[in-house]
Amino acid sequence: MSNFFNTKIALLRGMDTRRADVLAKELNLFTYGDLVQHYPFRYLDRTQFYNVCDLHDDLPMVQVKATVRTKELLGEGRKQRLVAKAQDASGEVELVWFKGVKWFEKWLKNHQEYIVFGKPTLFNGKPQIAHPELEEVSEVKPGASFLQPVYSSTDKLRNFNLDTKGIGKLMAQLLKLAAPHFHETLSGELIQRYALMPKAEAMQQIHFPQSADLLQAARFRLKFEELFYIQLKLLRQKTERKVELAGQIFDKVPTLTHFYKNVLPFDLTMAQKRVIHDIYKDFTAGKQMNRLLQGDVGSGKTIVAFISMLIAADNGAQSCMMAPTEILADQHYEGLKKFADMLGIKIGKLTGSTRTSERRVLHEQLRSGELHMLVGTHALLEDVVQFRNLGLTIMDEQHRFGVAQRSKLWQKNPHVIPHVLVMTATPIPRTLAMTLYGDLDVSVIDELPAGRKPIVTVHRFDSNRLKVFEFMRQQIRLGRQCYVVYPLIEESETMAEYKDLTDGYESITRAFPEYKVSIVHGRMSAADKDYEMQRFLRNETQIMVATTVIEVGVNVPNASVMVIESAERFGLSQLHQLRGRVGRGADQSYCILMSGYKLSKDSRTRLETMVRTNNGFEIADIDLKLRGPGDLMGTQQSGVLDLLVADLAKDGKILTESRAAAQELLNDDPNLAKAENQNIRRHIESLPATAVNWSRIS
Repeated sequence: MSNFFNTKIALLRGMDTRRADVLAKELNLFTYGDLVQHYPFRYLDRTQFYNVCDLHDDLPMVQVKATVRTKELLGEGRKQRLVAKAQDASGEVELVWFKGVKWFEKWLKNHQEYIVFGKPTLFNGKPQIAHPELEEVSEVKPGASFLQPVYSSTDKLRNFNLDTKGIGKLMAQLLKLAAPHFHETLSGELIQRYALMPKAEAMQQIHFPQSADLLQAARFRLKFEELFYIQLKLLRQKTERKVELAGQIFDKVPTLTHFYKNVLPFDLTMAQKRVIHDIYKDFTAGKQMNRLLQGDVGSGKTIVAFISMLIAADNGAQSCMMAPTEILADQHYEGLKKFADMLGIKIGKLTGSTRTSERRVLHEQLRSGELHMLVGTHALLEDVVQFRNLGLTIMDEQHRFGVAQRSKLWQKNPHVIPHVLVMTATPIPRTLAMTLYGDLDVSVIDELPAGRKPIVTVHRFDSNRLKVFEFMRQQIRLGRQCYVVYPLIEESETMAEYKDLTDGYESITRAFPEYKVSIVHGRMSAADKDYEMQRFLRNETQIMVATTVIEVGVNVPNASVMVIESAERFGLSQLHQLRGRVGRGADQSYCILMSGYKLSKDSRTRLETMVRTNNGFEIADIDLKLRGPGDLMGTQQSGVLDLLVADLAKDGKILTESRAAAQELLNDDPNLAKAENQNIRRHIESLPATAVNWSRIS
């Protein structure tokens, strides 16, 4: 790309430094390149006309042809408004202005036919359009009906006449200047194979499409390019790491064989065996392993992690496992210690609440190599924690750790980078996994251990509360325990319709005077939370009232009922995680979603999905469609992926095609040295080293 796209926006005709500053502050647009890639987020169809009698609240912006019959000023002073009545052959619509009232009153002509454009609403049962755009029918030029771009703007920008119309004017001017500077960024072979529109034409058509078909072709071209470059970058990183980063070879498995034959009390599922085989192949390849292990809550990831740690120990290497909370670290440690003790393997635990005297011993045993396995929290990252030979690092619920924290663990072995296994019980949709973790190898545990019964999920309205309480009572009489989860700790003015924990705790203790109730929420100290969790674990309390702090929490096989209050308030993946707290034992478990009658369309979809399926990957795909990729990973799109036009929720098919194309290209020409790939190579070389999205015009 030429330096043209690095030109500051302030130099465009009609711009000045004040307007340029506000564009930079509000939309992060600094240069011609930034502005030209500020794509419309939707288009108004100015090709279609409605009859007045067909207008209703649910329609977006619409056009009607209507003749103004009357106009009058109503109200006084600041509350003054202009109301005009306009009609076509089918009925009458009211046009209202609250601003610029005097000007519109002078400009508007009675008995003139106008093209009226705006958002219809129903007021007292009659159609009304506030602040419509008007054009006299006599002035409309032939062929002026088209798809009109709508750009995101803000209130501050509107004060500088940089609403969607103002941005559109700048864009039209910039595209004229930019036309000769758009260079092709893909090879002729790719353009031909995928029937892609040329880059320069795509840039013109995405802003000012001449037809719906041309718009679709432009979007496909730009989405394909964006996803192709993201995949090219990830696949190159993956290849480079495999070539450059050596890994310790773990090929001896004597303890593991003994563990399988004499210690492990249950059979592994086929899915677990498949994943262990993947890991063993990585361990013996001589390259550093970088693997993502996905598996639903309760699918048996922890035992796979332990087996990986055993293989490391068999080969004279140490391993560590990092969890996001103390409760989870304790749970992993307790679960693994009984196996480690039976095998004569030394395992330790390091968290924020480990005493100084215990820490000294741990540090000493780590440095000498006497300690084979260490389970802990962020405390593992402290500089004082030094290993003799760290060969494997495992991260549980890895989305809760940043990149910097992950790399800090790798640096604990100065000689050879440890193998890395990251685990998550939050099922990641395939499209997101390919994009966020496209440089990792992915393994999936997609079956539950034998004897586990699927959790029965039902949706009940608040009016059925007494029946739900009666069901809980029956389950407790059978010796089981129940969770009741609330979205809020205390009543909130802004969310008055949602149930809160404080109030809920009182009503549960009143409804169940014969049973003991625990309470856990985020404002409690770690020690208090732990005390309440332990009481529940020992069945000293029969009901646990909590907020979502138990979403990633302790394993209570005896808990068989999960009641989620104001379930419409939670996201799908959160509901799925909470449901996974029950169903840990052999008994039939239940999840009861409580809600009010007033449900949005999305809330209804979420609750119906939960009732219909227990499949975490199906749930994750629906969640992605509802929430978009930014929210899903707690990383705004602009941060991690920096996507400009592609949408991972909708463009899975394009993503799969673009990844295959990138992989094929790298297999054939890893250094992009061939003449036909010069466009791609030149484009990558023009980018700054820090570029996240390689398809950006820079």
